[in-house]
Formats: sequence, structure tokens, C-alpha cells
Amino acid sequence: MSKERSLLMNTFMYKCPRCQEGDIYTKPFKITDPVSMPHHCDVCGQLFLPEPGFYYGAMFLSYIVTGFFFLGVVAFSIIVLKLSVNAAMGVVILVAASTYIFFLRFARALWLNLMVRYDKNAKENFKNSTFQ
Repeated sequence: MSKERSLLMNTFMYKCPRCQEGDIYTKPFKITDPVSMPHHCDVCGQLFLPEPGFYYGAMFLSYIVTGFFFLGVVAFSIIVLKLSVNAAMGVVILVAASTYIFFLRFARALWLNLMVRYDKNAKENFKNSTFQ
């Protein structure tokens, strides 16, 4: 049995929160569908879309995380790089365009990891179930 990973580590690895083994996002990555997810985890059977509107809360998480991140980018640009406010906003736009997909996927993975708890027996329970 593997040891339980921290919530943030599991989120960054995009792993199923219930078994911490299955992948949340389909591979290979497609730029046309950046949040493509399988219906359920292949390892433990956890549904990745438990109910309609489930990821609505992820939108608020994304807003909070990106807001503080970009505030740090602006502060770094103005204080350390000594850029003007307009130049700092240009830097934020460039950084936002390059990190959009990362933050989108991260917020959904974080929301799922906040809502679903780790179960060390999930893999065995799924293997023994008749609902595979």
C-alpha cells in the first residue's frame, strides 16, 4: 500500500483523489480540449463528474489562485524589475496567456481533491465490486 500524498502534491500530479493512482485528465494532452477527463478513474472507479455543475466551485478557486499569483507578478515587475504600471500589465497579459491552461486544469484538480477524500482500500474495493 502506498502512503497518502498531501492534497497539493496530488493536485499538482493530477491524480485521482480517492486512490491517488489514476489520472484525472486523459492522455495525451490535446490543446483543443484541455480539460478532457475520463468518466471515472480506471483504478478505483471514482466518478470525475459526480453531478452536473460540480466544477462550478473550481471557477472561484481559479479566480482566487490566479488573482494572488498575478498580484505577485505585478509586484515583482514593479518592485524588482522597476517597470511602469503599464509595462507590468503587459507582463501580466503575457503570463496569463501562457498559464491559462495550467490554472484551468489545476483549479479543477484542486476542487476534485478538496471534495473527494483518500481511501486506501478504494482500489481493492473496486476490483472486488460487480460494478466495473
